Amino acid sequence: MSKSVELVTGDTWRDGGKLYRLYGVQSCLRGTIALDANGQEFDCGNVSLAHLVALFSTAAVTCQPIALALDKATFVVCGAKLDGNTIDVGTALIAAGYAFAATDQKGNAVSANYLVAELNAKMNADGLWARKFQHPIELLLRWAGERKQ
Repeated sequence: MSKSVELVTGDTWRDGGKLYRLYGVQSCLRGTIALDANGQEFDCGNVSLAHLVALFSTAAVTCQPIALALDKATFVVCGAKLDGNTIDVGTALIAAGYAFAATDQKGNAVSANYLVAELNAKMNADGLWARKFQHPIELLLRWAGERKQ
């Protein structure tokens, strides 16, 4: 990954004019609201983005392309080297509660491992799960359904 990376969302970035997206990962949508226990509002997408920024700035991240998205973004699976260990970036973000398991158009998780990580984060109220927010998958599936009508 080059030094010229421009992070766009909590799961997407630009590098050298190319758009990349974490495969199987859905960040919170920018412009949607998350509420903490005190009722303070946060931009849910910016919270997801901040955690991707933190991971990219503290670890050596390498990615492997695996497919092309409909919008021509390259789907990638990435590893982050932290303290001599390599961790899957998608798992790290989802397990911490700052991203979610992406689904297909029918609502089925693309990655069973990511779904397990999401359910664990939800049960432990980690990250965004400690706040009230609109789940991005629910929003995206609803919007897709509305476009079909």
